[in-house]
Amino acid sequence: MIFVPAGAFRMGSDRHYPEEGPAHHVRVEGFFIDETPVTNAQFAEFVTATSYRTFAESTPDPQDYPGILPEMLYAGSLVFRPPGKYADLRDWTQWWSFLRGADWIHPYGPQSSLEGLGDHPVVHVSYHDALAYARWKGKDLPNEAEWEFAARGALEQAEFAWGAEFTPKGRHMANTWQGNFPAVNEARDGYLRTSPVKAFPPNGYGLYDMIGNVWEWTSDWFSPRHEVTASKGCCAPQRHRGGCEADSYDPDQPEIRIPRKVLKGGSHLCAPSYCRRYRPAARHAEAIDTSTCHIGFRCVIRPGGKNDIS
Repeated sequence: MIFVPAGAFRMGSDRHYPEEGPAHHVRVEGFFIDETPVTNAQFAEFVTATSYRTFAESTPDPQDYPGILPEMLYAGSLVFRPPGKYADLRDWTQWWSFLRGADWIHPYGPQSSLEGLGDHPVVHVSYHDALAYARWKGKDLPNEAEWEFAARGALEQAEFAWGAEFTPKGRHMANTWQGNFPAVNEARDGYLRTSPVKAFPPNGYGLYDMIGNVWEWTSDWFSPRHEVTASKGCCAPQRHRGGCEADSYDPDQPEIRIPRKVLKGGSHLCAPSYCRRYRPAARHAEAIDTSTCHIGFRCVIRPGGKNDIS
């Protein structure tokens, strides 16, 4: 793990997606954070020691999904499948498929395996899967402010975790998508899917893959905008305050009452033409019962035993 010293920073952004604002000053206490996302090899140690079974490996309980068709009650997870042609970017179902038998051991479907992927980030983990691993290790999941502060690598207000340019001098600094999303990934960064966790340069704190490769779970409930506490001075840093569970439900699907947490960092599927969330300020909502081939996590330890997992 890497120690990130206490400090204040300007969290969020007013220049990109609306959920990133308002930008505001936040103070974070010092903490330790995993140098890389949790890998397949590390997660395998956890499963071997505990016989843990992930959400994607378990058949859904129909009581949790009122009205679900019986034929949809099977274990599986979401896998990205490029359509191979022009796609309507408003319809994500053209490139995402819920595959029976897809899980952390079979990341691209039941016929796939982890061969050669031991040092890649574990994927197909739901929020509670990540939480279970963190507790087993005596750790926590980072809150959004901790994650973003660490991702910035002491570069105050920089657009990216490494500075102002996305590809300085043409160098790819993270595993993202190049080409016409979702049909063609030109893989100019060297990878079509996930990459080994140290394939790209670390940030200023020595942390790898804070941007791209896989999205990472945080412990905060999602809210459409940052929750900002009034302060005595316009630039006085505030203690971070995340959203609440009741406000995290998807307003576009009022019939589905599944709370959502904040994801950070973007993934190898983030493209300039579709999802410019390969920045520390970017954030995304994800239902706690969802697992995909591009979501992983890393853990933190707060000195003094201040781990508070919700």
